[in-house]
Amino acid sequence: MTSTVVIDKGAPTRRVKYGSMSRDRAWALRWSYFFLTLFAIFSLVPPIYMLITSLKTSAEISAATNPWWVYHPTLENYTGLLSSREYLTFFRNSAVVSVVVVTLTMLISIPAAFALSRMRFWGSATLATGVFLTYLIPETLLFLPLFKMFAMFKEATDIELINRWWVLLILYPTLTVPFCTWIMIGYFASIPKELDEAALIDGANWWQRMWYVTLPMMRNIIAITALFSLIVTFANFDIVRIITAGGPIDQTHVFATWSFWLGIQGGDIPLGACVSLFMIPILSVAAVFILRDINRRGTEV
Repeated sequence: MTSTVVIDKGAPTRRVKYGSMSRDRAWALRWSYFFLTLFAIFSLVPPIYMLITSLKTSAEISAATNPWWVYHPTLENYTGLLSSREYLTFFRNSAVVSVVVVTLTMLISIPAAFALSRMRFWGSATLATGVFLTYLIPETLLFLPLFKMFAMFKEATDIELINRWWVLLILYPTLTVPFCTWIMIGYFASIPKELDEAALIDGANWWQRMWYVTLPMMRNIIAITALFSLIVTFANFDIVRIITAGGPIDQTHVFATWSFWLGIQGGDIPLGACVSLFMIPILSVAAVFILRDINRRGTEV
């Protein structure tokens, strides 16, 4: 028994659209450029405005003129800043604090993430979640407990912690370590455990497995988390402002608090804008070197 298929040539046929995928990609590309343009505008407007402000005098800032135009440009703010003794002091404070905090963050986060992701033990999952939840606590909730702890520490040891720049070496890791540890836990989990098992069969202990097997595959994520720690440490304002407040004879400032002290409290807005702009090239240079190294390793792979 055979079946026949009847084709009605008079029935309406749907026209096949060729190239629809190309049109969809073209629209996706247009929307991508649109949102990238918006992102660039929102990202570049503040530093451009700070640059314009830094080229003005205090008298021009006070005058009712167009804030986006410089009528009498001057470089006195930059020359005065670079020739001041305070600039070298506060640059040293910012550099030392940033380098030490980033180093401490990596030394703590890498072993902690390795232990929580690769060395399964009772409560490791709960502990890993708790590490991340500590990062969600607002900084403002920590100020009163910190002041109380510092006061109790002074009563017990007669050592003053408030208004000391080196106390930032203790406080900043409480912000950077939880986040970096959580990020590394996820990356550690993506590495095949068979590599650890093979190294374990060869007689490697946990330190050798982490140093020779796991870390070489984590150089990119370590660089990214180090860059994040550097940005948070270098540009943070709240903790430095509350805990140190400039310290004795204003010697514990970093760039963020010094900019606020000059521009807002001191009333010299162009000089404060000039100090803020100095953070951009420093962080940009660090970001360029780190990201270039990541791209180089990616092309090698």
